[in-house]
Amino acid sequence: MQSNFASNPAQSMGRLHNENKSSFRDNFQRDRDRVIHCSAFRRLKHKTQVFVEHESDYFRTRLTHTIEVAQVARTIAGVLGLNSELTEAISLAHDLGHPPFGHTGEEALNSLMSEHSGFNHNAHALKLVTFIERHYAAFDGLNLSWETLEGIVKHNGPLVKEVPRYIEHYDRLHKLDLFDYASAEAQVAAISDDIAYNSHDLHDGLRAGLFSIEELTSLPLLSECFQSVDKKYPQIDNYRRQHEALRCFLGMLVDDVLKEAQKTFAKLVPTSPDDFRKAGFQVISFSHELERNLDIIRSFLFERMYRASSVLQMREKVTKIVKELFAAYTNDPNLMPKKWQKDLISVYCDADIVSLVCDYIAGMTDRFAISQYEKIFGKPIKTS
Repeated sequence: MQSNFASNPAQSMGRLHNENKSSFRDNFQRDRDRVIHCSAFRRLKHKTQVFVEHESDYFRTRLTHTIEVAQVARTIAGVLGLNSELTEAISLAHDLGHPPFGHTGEEALNSLMSEHSGFNHNAHALKLVTFIERHYAAFDGLNLSWETLEGIVKHNGPLVKEVPRYIEHYDRLHKLDLFDYASAEAQVAAISDDIAYNSHDLHDGLRAGLFSIEELTSLPLLSECFQSVDKKYPQIDNYRRQHEALRCFLGMLVDDVLKEAQKTFAKLVPTSPDDFRKAGFQVISFSHELERNLDIIRSFLFERMYRASSVLQMREKVTKIVKELFAAYTNDPNLMPKKWQKDLISVYCDADIVSLVCDYIAGMTDRFAISQYEKIFGKPIKTS
């Protein structure tokens, strides 16, 4: 049951372009549906989470990660009495702006765009849903509600440092209160992202053979989970053992967030959604003790998974793909597809061409970027 401090779709701040109300969906349900039906969401299927998507059918992709985030977020929002549809819409949209090859692709584009305000996946997600997606007759983008856009931009907190150029541009048209915190629903989406990737990266790392079950049993939180499973199922096989332990771990993280939020709510006594925005801190968080233990697990994943030699070798290869594609398209923008040619007509300077090329590459899937590299340069690149 939703509380009086949940975001209310009937009291939404509205959309940039006015539309008739739906007869069968509220504002946030409509946003969720538009995200699911957009082209950028479908492309997440073939974008990297940690491993390049073709390396195995079993590893998470950016799409499966997004779905897991949305599932966790809906659960937390429902228990806390928040708006589950808004939470889900933000969760489903939070990674739309990721380029091919995950954070490696983002780092490469950010470096290539360093003289043009850089590249930021949250800013690109906003650009996708407000401009690049062009399917509707009456407007560019998806024309999402203010609350969903706010969540996409600020789910990790207020923008207190340098504001990415496109976010700054859009904010002049449609104020998103960049220096305030986001809604509680957006904060739930953000922490659900942490919960999902910390849980499933452990699972994928085990499957990839980057570390062993024995190593996980020595880590805080996880040691408790394995002990609990061993006590309840002493004869279980290793595959089921690790699954049950990681399931326990995910539940432990969710339970901690719920308990911490309920304590915070009791102190804050919110009566409206704006009470969370004006609180001056992230109201949805882990407890200090769990955060400390989770930092140890994050450090373990960083050293043993994200910086594993096989992952680093792949990083070098895909960075080469992004950089050389960027140079090729910048030197000859006509290499881009015909549907992008109309945008070239409105380009007046080199900076505009660079921005257009960046947008085009950022929208690629892993496999499409690889195929375009091979097509342009006439040579295959080994990615395994």
